[in-house]
Amino acid sequence: IVYVKDLVNDQLLQNVKNRVTKLDVDAIQNLALLEQYIEERKISIFPTILYTERPDRAVSFLEDGHIVLLMENSPDSLVLPATFWSFYHVSEDHYLRFPYGNITRLIRTVALLITLFTSAVYISVTSFHVEMIPPDLLLAIASTREKVPFPVFVEVLIMELAFELIREGGLRVPTPIGPTISIVGALILGQAAVQANVVSPIVVIVVALSGLCSYVISDISMNFAIRISRFMFIFSAVLFGLYGVAAFLVAGLAYLVSIKSFGVPYFSPLTPSYKSSGDTIFRRLLTNEIFRPGYLKTKDTVKKTGGSS
Repeated sequence: IVYVKDLVNDQLLQNVKNRVTKLDVDAIQNLALLEQYIEERKISIFPTILYTERPDRAVSFLEDGHIVLLMENSPDSLVLPATFWSFYHVSEDHYLRFPYGNITRLIRTVALLITLFTSAVYISVTSFHVEMIPPDLLLAIASTREKVPFPVFVEVLIMELAFELIREGGLRVPTPIGPTISIVGALILGQAAVQANVVSPIVVIVVALSGLCSYVISDISMNFAIRISRFMFIFSAVLFGLYGVAAFLVAGLAYLVSIKSFGVPYFSPLTPSYKSSGDTIFRRLLTNEIFRPGYLKTKDTVKKTGGSS
């Protein structure tokens, strides 16, 4: 259990020690298994402990007052507590200069919205809210779907499942040929499906864009959570259109707000609000990031004097 003694919250540290020492198992082979033993919500799709193999990232969390778990002969680490923003951020955001780092954050945010909502909104608009589509676009969509025998949601579901199968297949084959198989398989499958009138061309575009944008979340646990959420949004769109998407979004946000990681709210410091460096959706200038995260209740809340001097 690694921590900075002059920073860490003693209550948080004791909580972590209690969970680790109370484990009653014969063996734990690696940190990925330890994570499943000590996490709070074991069946939640959203992770509450950050798994990282990068020493620089683990050290940056230590400097903020987090706790890091290491295991002998294991090349990775667990960082806790972890908030949603811990999974959303990557180390390069701060290694890049301020404008470049925020541009990548903006691209990541847009890609996250695209992967969550594109397929669901397409199903909603074409099935329930046709009046929202401009007439020319509506005619174009109708002409491409003229020979397709399936409803819109079946088309999207077929292509979404095919995309996931190709992704998993590409991960399991030897590394040198994995990307080639994924790209070639997707191109051939999409082209053949369109020519066979199984799906329409616009569905291939929608699903491909949605699937590609899911890769922007680098953390594998949060990536799985986003992919599962995408299917949930699709099923809510099938049932109730945009109203279903909006209702599921509100319910999902309410659930995320209710999650805690070792007593720390999942969306903090955005909500509930804590005094912190303000590094959430966008980062600030390094000279202005002078506070440690308030939700950790560290012994020393100021990490630098700030200012341009």
